[in-house]
Amino acid sequence: MKKLIILMALALIGCSSASLVTNWKNPEIVLFDANKVLIVGMTSNTEARAQFEEKLQDEFSKRNIEAFKSIDLFDVEFTSSEKSEEELSEVEQQLLNKDFDAILFTKIIGSENKETFRKRMSKMDWSLNSFNEDYLEHQPIFYEEDYYEEFTIYHAETSLYCICVGKERELIWRGNIDITDPVNIDKTIDDYIKLVVFALKEQDLIFRKEYRDEITSL
Repeated sequence: MKKLIILMALALIGCSSASLVTNWKNPEIVLFDANKVLIVGMTSNTEARAQFEEKLQDEFSKRNIEAFKSIDLFDVEFTSSEKSEEELSEVEQQLLNKDFDAILFTKIIGSENKETFRKRMSKMDWSLNSFNEDYLEHQPIFYEEDYYEEFTIYHAETSLYCICVGKERELIWRGNIDITDPVNIDKTIDDYIKLVVFALKEQDLIFRKEYRDEITSL
């Protein structure tokens, strides 16, 4: 039901390059609050990573929640080589020692190419009553290279982990989000962050929904 509510609300937001595909919440968790969050954007594109983490950090700051960017905490050497489970456990302990209680982890997990009809050809014309009309209308299929439009969909995933004492690495929430043919990096990041914040708010995780008193009359 919550997934349906989120999808319906997102439809009202307007044209967005990001869409929520799956939305899972740990059934044992009702509410989850965090006081200090580590934001991790996993990408080899340093500029995009910095921009994503900074904008997401701003969303936490607006709500008076302390958040730190991984790009500030992890040095270049840390991300330039493969890490072992022991090394990551040490990092997690360091975070616990510094009073972090949550990690919001985002990564691209795959991509695929899609193909669609050009928009002007997409509407079925029921007025084509003869072979001649039908052929003449659609003959560009033979010779127009851009009759089909190709675009790329990137599959991203954002996960919220609790690193509280006794509950290390516990998964609280995970959302799978598709990013369609990102051209404008600024808009793509804004759309993605807006979607993540909305989804977390709907699930009462870190962010809270704003409830309004309803006045009814008989």
